[in-house]
Amino acid sequence: MRAYLGLGSNLGDRRQYLRDAVASLRALGSRLVVSPVYETAPVGGPEQGPYLNCVVCLDSELEPFALLALAHRLEAEAGRVRVVKDGPRTLDVDVLLVGDLQLDTPELTIPHPRMHERGFVLAPLEDLDPNAVPAEWRRHIAGAATLATDVRRVGTIEEKSG
Repeated sequence: MRAYLGLGSNLGDRRQYLRDAVASLRALGSRLVVSPVYETAPVGGPEQGPYLNCVVCLDSELEPFALLALAHRLEAEAGRVRVVKDGPRTLDVDVLLVGDLQLDTPELTIPHPRMHERGFVLAPLEDLDPNAVPAEWRRHIAGAATLATDVRRVGTIEEKSG
């Protein structure tokens, strides 16, 4: 099944945290495609630095809750500590889409409930699958003053800077 995961980091060596997460995902043996990396302003939470974000597409036999467990494992391996809601983090991994599945439980909602409000998800997702994002999403987000609209492509996870 095709799944899309959103990766983000705004602490420490942000690009290395993304790189390490992608390496762990590649180790699963699934076909994996990684979007370009975008730098974005944080959304919500306390004062904090900018994020690096990307989206990965993987073909996997993992069920949605196994993908969620994998996301939590990757975050733990990166030393993520959940102290403040929407606070800074070494690594954030969100399950965005899993095939055409729709799921709404207290633990997991698919599609991700706020992905269509977030340029830092939609821009890299569009790079991987333009059909997975709403048409004219940039105009919609630009008209919503409370949403982060500063989404700037800064390269790939392989590049050294950032």
